Amino acid sequence: MAKTTIEKKEEMPKPIRLVDNETGEAYILEFNRDTVKWAEQRGFDPDLVTKFPNTVGADFFFYAFRMHHRNIARDKTDKIFFDILGGINETTGKILARLMELYYATFSTLSDEEAQENPRMAVEL
Repeated sequence: MAKTTIEKKEEMPKPIRLVDNETGEAYILEFNRDTVKWAEQRGFDPDLVTKFPNTVGADFFFYAFRMHHRNIARDKTDKIFFDILGGINETTGKILARLMELYYATFSTLSDEEAQENPRMAVEL
């Protein structure tokens, strides 16, 4: 049985919400197809996050802002990641793990199981 759009949305991981306790600024970190495409066009490879967390992890963190905070500067996301959150530690490790879930969850939006069962176009190979 094909999944409905509502069911797919329920399966999506919850976005990350960061709130600066001093300024009250809030940030929502998540991905959609456009932000994944944008990251990949810049050479991003999520499989390298665990191998190079200080460089690729910081890139990943920056890319996660793109969906809701398009104009945030890289130096600001680096400051949040390294200075405010303390760089690579247990908290940022959990953040990177959730970002990985969010990143890969976008791939489910690239296919429509219902359309595959009732395609509008015949494919002959």
